[in-house]
Amino acid sequence: MTFMPTTHHSLTGLIAAFIGGCLLAVFAPAGAAGLDEANAMTRQFVQKTMQERRIPGLQIAVIQDGQLVLSESYGLASVENQVPATNTTLFPLNSGTKPVTGVAMAQLAQAGLVDLNAPISRYLDDLPATWRAIRVRQLLAHTSGLPDIVEEPGLMAGSTEAGMWKAVKARPVEAQPGERFAYNQTNYGLLAQIIAKQTGMPYEQYVAQRQFAVADMRASTFGDSYDPVPHAATIYSYFPRRTLAANDANRLSRWLYEIPYSLNAGGGLLTTANEMARWIMALTSGRLMPMSQLDGMWAPEKLNGGASGDWSAGWPVLAVAPHRQVAGIGGNRSAFVIYPDDGLAIVVLTNLVGGNPERFIPQIAELYSKRLPGQLAH
Repeated sequence: MTFMPTTHHSLTGLIAAFIGGCLLAVFAPAGAAGLDEANAMTRQFVQKTMQERRIPGLQIAVIQDGQLVLSESYGLASVENQVPATNTTLFPLNSGTKPVTGVAMAQLAQAGLVDLNAPISRYLDDLPATWRAIRVRQLLAHTSGLPDIVEEPGLMAGSTEAGMWKAVKARPVEAQPGERFAYNQTNYGLLAQIIAKQTGMPYEQYVAQRQFAVADMRASTFGDSYDPVPHAATIYSYFPRRTLAANDANRLSRWLYEIPYSLNAGGGLLTTANEMARWIMALTSGRLMPMSQLDGMWAPEKLNGGASGDWSAGWPVLAVAPHRQVAGIGGNRSAFVIYPDDGLAIVVLTNLVGGNPERFIPQIAELYSKRLPGQLAH
């Protein structure tokens, strides 16, 4: 099974559902009694949701006002071996890796190593003529118009990574740069190449040194389901296995996913909810990049016609008003959402394709909204 990112169409639908659910709540820090209640209700809600969605294993971390206020693990990391999910179990972020790459590019911009408004041809050689004028920020925001390196069936099957890149470079562009939003993995493969060239080290090494070490993310690493990563959760799905069995949609199966090394910047991160919480706290406290630069990184990219795209510089933008929401969403199984104006962030990682925590994180966020003791805000 090749790399299965969230598609443009599914992502757009998720964003619409997300905004519809979230704009109803007004978020503000809860008091001590309110926090205890919110944590208790979150525990109940998560366990009920796991039963309803048949999620084998799950981690959750909640950050409020710069502090980790809840960290829990539930269920099984391996169903067949009855291995429980713990706070040290590694889950794949898949496309939730892209905000990490967005922060890497912001760091390089701050250091003067990359101009996000410059054409990518300033940093990369051997580009098709139609690719050369694309700006770095258009890669980050999926407005490049490039063809998707993993979109066509068989493009990666049996190919080397060099062959994979040769094939995608031979295809025509799908839109003019900045014309429209179109989610694809080619963008982040090119960003990894820019990071490697401008820093003199592979993408994975740069992120480990400049982000993981700063945020104390000692277990976080890169890989896919073919890599024997210690303490990694097994990934499952209830999707049909393309046999003639009538009940295949109800049968829990292992889910294999492949991420070529050159696309790690778009989806290769394995981490824990606790470590992602530490990353968010490092980011929002100014330890990864100046806090004054966060608003710019989270502002939606403008299209040529003046409308806002669906993404900013590496982040899905779920809402801009009245309360901003930016996220990392990946693999239909992992998500984290930051509410920058409200001092709140929630990380939920699962090992079920179709677990879709981005769909129920809004309900968790509402439990931490401003309320009188014993009362939820409505």
